[in-house]
Amino acid sequence: MIDVVALALASDPRPDDNNVVAGWVGFAVMIALIVAVVFILRSFTKQLKKVDAAQKAGVFEEDEKPEEEPKSSDQTSDQPPTPHQT
Repeated sequence: MIDVVALALASDPRPDDNNVVAGWVGFAVMIALIVAVVFILRSFTKQLKKVDAAQKAGVFEEDEKPEEEPKSSDQTSDQPPTPHQT
């Protein structure tokens, strides 16, 4: 078994660094990714413009401030305190 592994390693020499290139397939994949990102950004920009136009048209209800629960350290409620309140 060891002989087979040694023979396989010896018969398959390591290529030079100058011989290893991405080639046309790598170039095509990179261009395809760039084109996909451009289309996604265009679509995202269009959607943001639609949301902005809908907001100006009054489709969304605008709240000035969301109501917050008052934070008090008083434990006047009937419920026992939670572990983070103690």
